[in-house]
Amino acid sequence: MKEGNVELETQTFAARDGVPLVWRETGDGRPLMLLHGLFSSATVNWIKYGHAGTLAAAGHRVIMPDLRAHGDSGRPQRSDDYPPDVLVHDLGDLVRHLELDDYDLGGFSLGARTCARAVIAGLRPRRLILGGMGLAGLAQWSRRSAFFHQVIEAFDTAQRGDATWMAIQFMKTMKVDRVATGHLLNSFTDTEPALLARITMPTLVVCGEQDEDNGSASELVAALPDATLKHIPGTHMSSVTGPHLGQAIADFLAR
Repeated sequence: MKEGNVELETQTFAARDGVPLVWRETGDGRPLMLLHGLFSSATVNWIKYGHAGTLAAAGHRVIMPDLRAHGDSGRPQRSDDYPPDVLVHDLGDLVRHLELDDYDLGGFSLGARTCARAVIAGLRPRRLILGGMGLAGLAQWSRRSAFFHQVIEAFDTAQRGDATWMAIQFMKTMKVDRVATGHLLNSFTDTEPALLARITMPTLVVCGEQDEDNGSASELVAALPDATLKHIPGTHMSSVTGPHLGQAIADFLAR
């Protein structure tokens, strides 16, 4: 199939618990797995604004899953389907399903958080990209999670100008399943900063100049053994919509 100017192959596999998970890919060459952010999808985060096309043109096989409870992937309704770090397990399952042993890995926001925790748990990509992420987004996730639970609770009652308003409008656009997403939020835990020492591969931290939604990107870089910081224009939301995110990733991987 084709979305915009990008030729895409869409496939489905079953995670270890049987939940169907969808991924899209484009391009040939070295595999690059990219994970999208909360309430988003692979199509919106990576394809719609040209990042997948930029990276495919730079010689990468770009693999973009829809996370559990997002996009076209399964949205199970039981809390038991969302054990701790379920997205880390799903990522590992896809890496094994595709038989990847030499690849790069990256994500934006929730996707970045999932990538970091997957590496801490033992996944070993050659290079890592953490987009829209700061130290607090890993070490103090419980605070961020509380806000998103408020967003879900205020879905039908929020007024324009409320702190939750913009997130709710995005949820409505993306047709987010509030039950599934609520269970998913409960599967996330804080990451002790000392554990970041396990992320030893070269890492790009790329963040909007006005983005501190997940804390300080500079503090995250300082906590990582081999990290480079790249600021791009925009806020947490708008930094995805320009060409700079995909180009920053392509430049990093070309080194």
